[in-house]
Amino acid sequence: MVVRCGRELAGACSAMRSLGKDRAALTGSVSSQLATENNCKVKQRYHHPSETLNQLEVPEHIHSPSLEMLLRRLRAMEAQQDDKFASILDVVGKFGTFQRRLVALTFIPNILLAFFMFADIFMFTAQKPYCNTSWILAIDPNLSEAEQLNLTLPREPNGSFQTCLMYLPVAWDLDSIIQFGLNYTVSCQDGWIYPETKKRSLVNEFDLVCGKESNMEGVQTMFLAGLLIGSLIFGFVSDKLGRYPTILMSLLGLIIFGFGAAFVNTFHQYLFFRFVVSQALVCYAISSVCLATEWLVGQHRAHAIILEHCFFSMGVMFLTGLAYILPHWRLLFLVGGAPVFPLISYIWMLPESPRWLMLKGKLGAAKRVLCYAASVNEKTIPLSLLDKLQLPGKKVTKASVLDFYNNRHLRKVTLVMGCVWFTVGYSYFTMSLKLKDFGVNINLTQVVPGLMEVPARLCCIFLLELMGRKWSLILTLFQGSLMCLLILILPPGEMEGEQMGGSLVPHPRFRWAEHYLAIELKSMMVLMIVLGEFSLAASASVFFIYTAELLPTVLRATGLGLVSLAWAAGAISSLVVIQQKLTFLPIFLCCISAFLALFLCSLLPETQDQPLSDTLEHYSLQMRMRLCRAEERKQTH
Repeated sequence: MVVRCGRELAGACSAMRSLGKDRAALTGSVSSQLATENNCKVKQRYHHPSETLNQLEVPEHIHSPSLEMLLRRLRAMEAQQDDKFASILDVVGKFGTFQRRLVALTFIPNILLAFFMFADIFMFTAQKPYCNTSWILAIDPNLSEAEQLNLTLPREPNGSFQTCLMYLPVAWDLDSIIQFGLNYTVSCQDGWIYPETKKRSLVNEFDLVCGKESNMEGVQTMFLAGLLIGSLIFGFVSDKLGRYPTILMSLLGLIIFGFGAAFVNTFHQYLFFRFVVSQALVCYAISSVCLATEWLVGQHRAHAIILEHCFFSMGVMFLTGLAYILPHWRLLFLVGGAPVFPLISYIWMLPESPRWLMLKGKLGAAKRVLCYAASVNEKTIPLSLLDKLQLPGKKVTKASVLDFYNNRHLRKVTLVMGCVWFTVGYSYFTMSLKLKDFGVNINLTQVVPGLMEVPARLCCIFLLELMGRKWSLILTLFQGSLMCLLILILPPGEMEGEQMGGSLVPHPRFRWAEHYLAIELKSMMVLMIVLGEFSLAASASVFFIYTAELLPTVLRATGLGLVSLAWAAGAISSLVVIQQKLTFLPIFLCCISAFLALFLCSLLPETQDQPLSDTLEHYSLQMRMRLCRAEERKQTH
């Protein structure tokens, strides 16, 4: 039986009166908008009043953004009925002084996260080494540096000095050396000198030249290995010990192994410090997202996480500025890492998650932290509402890593988000490596993407409001993957010619038109890389919001840790694949990972304006309901 939309909305409004005056008024505004559409019809189905709103859909031919927004707000109010914490946080204040302070506490740590994550980029600046031949100064200490090099170093065919060979020292006087010259060459015996270097880096600190260049790749490998292990361990630790102690543990790691990297004496010590600090980074990233997700509701949750990521991008620019100014790598760690010490005050300032406390049976602590938040916001929680907090199922909720295998819905979310995160990690690192191949200044390669990432993440605020979590992630991931694919397919835009003396000499027959085309193609490639990183930065922010809302509180940090494994795996795959001679392999992996991620992501339910799941039982029930609603919408349209 079909009836006019006005009659359907009138029945819906009367059924919703029990939800409160605000909801009734909002429903009335929806009814008044729909009543004006005389030819709009919906199917009449009677259910419990609490289900009426979920069946209400906007007809296809009505294109009213304000109407869709009102309906979305009504669904959010309906969803909050099933979420006791959302009701309590309504009373505490959705985004009061306490919540704003909580978000502000993430600013400095996120800047430091970016600083310690990308510091290695500026630790291995290009150096021009020469063998240390100070032995000849014992014969004549008045020799100039140019005379010393000319007498003791062999030359390349192009006339430059060789960097890894020297003439064998002899017990001759200076006149004999000048007259007869030195002929026998050996490897550098007393280390290297760097006369043309203005900055002190790890390269000239530990002589990472002449066969030791592979140690630079070792640093990157150790860092990614630390991310892998940290993702696996500290997600589990956060769910077991809580968000508060895990965040403090990560900040302690930044102090000891981040700031402390300035005092290492050997390169192997530096490797170990970078390995541990990468675990501290992923530990903080996971725990802080969980804490923000569990304290904030609705759009404030998404805005807080996006703002965190904006300060992460600012941290990249902070690092680049310091690296440009400071002449010594140890000084870079000392100055850039110094802001970590005020974070010791977080011991007294940071709150624990009340959702986690309740699930662990700590109801008294959960009520105390909620009452404290209300007092900061100058609110009062009614005792009747506070007494509704109770243990799920009258017992402490238990869960383990095995639930990611045993629970069908949890397994599905983890695999899909793991595939998405692998694609993001692979595509981002591939574009970063390609950008280096174009010879762009190292400072520009960090500043330009950092500047672009801030508006990219801020755009997510509007994108999430218009499209929701799922389709925002699909759109940004598609754009980023498309840019990555184009970069791999298109030619690099290099000119033919010979490589002489480190500069490219065009072939004589190379015409001016081809030269112009090569320059234009190179510029276009750099632009596509920047646009690709813009899209992937947005997808990373949406990913964290979406994944945190899809996972239940009892295993939220563990799930984020597991999907972060996929990001590190994607980064490592990019480093390995991009070095292969088979040019089709990077393209093939990019296409397959992007196709799977986009297809699988479309199977997940939307989480916008939906209550958070706390237990596995509630999680499974809620996931089934969301999927059923999605199927109903498809059939309706």
